[in-house]
Amino acid sequence: MKTTRIKKGMEVVGANGIHVGTVGRVTGDRIGLIAADSRQGRHKGHHHYIHLGLVADVEGDTVRLSANAANGVTFEEEASGDPT
Repeated sequence: MKTTRIKKGMEVVGANGIHVGTVGRVTGDRIGLIAADSRQGRHKGHHHYIHLGLVADVEGDTVRLSANAANGVTFEEEASGDPT
């Protein structure tokens, strides 16, 4: 399965090639993005997660999502599984 190739430090991009985040770890069925890549405001400085079901492909050191970056960010979750 392609998701087994996802490693810490890989860039996560939307289908349009725009940066969404950086892989911190894979936990269960989700990718944990590093906190340094988190958005501003109340989301700044902590991890967000993206379901592996959104992964379209793993190309070299890049994880490509099936959604463009703007839509991919809307699917981010908190550690609890709640939407951001």
